[in-house]
Amino acid sequence: MPAALATLVAAGCGGVEARLAGHGEAARFSGTTVPRGSPAIDFALRDQDGKIVSLAGERGRFVLLTFLYTHCTDICPLIAGNLNTAVENLGHQGGQVAILAVTVDPEGDTPAAVRTFTLRHRLVPQFRWLLGTRRQLEPVWRDYNVLVIGRSAERIEHSAPILLLDRRGRPLLFYRNTVGARAVLDDLRRLLRGERPSS
Repeated sequence: MPAALATLVAAGCGGVEARLAGHGEAARFSGTTVPRGSPAIDFALRDQDGKIVSLAGERGRFVLLTFLYTHCTDICPLIAGNLNTAVENLGHQGGQVAILAVTVDPEGDTPAAVRTFTLRHRLVPQFRWLLGTRRQLEPVWRDYNVLVIGRSAERIEHSAPILLLDRRGRPLLFYRNTVGARAVLDDLRRLLRGERPSS
């Protein structure tokens, strides 16, 4: 992904801040507009049910893409909850949006751990947690400028960008990891009405 897409500053998991350099807030949209022409590099990983998921396979739906892990106790549950609430509150239109969370903990995020997290946080069916080996995941982290530093089995420092991709798989909006459910919900509603962020 081009360097213009995002500059990520990593601290602890809860202290990570993500900024889009050189671009102001889009009019009427809470997310920051991604520069036109920035690609979302495709990948294919298995979800918690063993099914292969790829960005290309999600064409036709809007995609919220982020990077989380199940044993995180601060920002990851907040991000998961906010994205989940946004899509849940779309009602019947929620089927037009996918949430993809790429793990940053290949050892700890087992299918069983993800299923437990999914039940505990009552995640919608559109929420897919993507797993893999470190060798499979590192190219994805690198392509999306995600810094991952393992401190212990329970604590992983990582950047947690949130991208909203359009129906053709192109990045539209970039969110800080502290974005609220209402902001994402409002943006999704506008996109589903056919509005587009200004470039």
